[in-house]
Amino acid sequence: MPWVVLFVAGVFEIGWAVGLKYTAGLTRLWPSVATGAAVVASMTLLALALRTLPLGTAYAIWTGIGTVGTALLGIILFREPATAMRLVCIGLIVAGIIGLRLAPTGATPSAEGATRSAARSGSTPS
Repeated sequence: MPWVVLFVAGVFEIGWAVGLKYTAGLTRLWPSVATGAAVVASMTLLALALRTLPLGTAYAIWTGIGTVGTALLGIILFREPATAMRLVCIGLIVAGIIGLRLAPTGATPSAEGATRSAARSGSTPS
């Protein structure tokens, strides 16, 4: 479930990044409001995903989703160039996202984190 939350956070990141183009420098009210709402949604969902996902992996995937989606929408919506080099680079970012998702994280609570958690619950860490 945290991976789904992270993916949706990435989609909202695409929304606010593209939304900035429609705000005309934050001078248009409703596009600015929608962009701000997307920022809040994206950050909130990222924070929720970070409850269980490793920070470095989650952040890199979140920004990667935003980067790829924004670059592709730039090509589609704003007629930015779709050169072979740009598409190859976008593909490399996608490969990195997939690689990070599939790589073992080795995520275990640190000794310090376990100690703090145990102190809050009144038990001692093992």
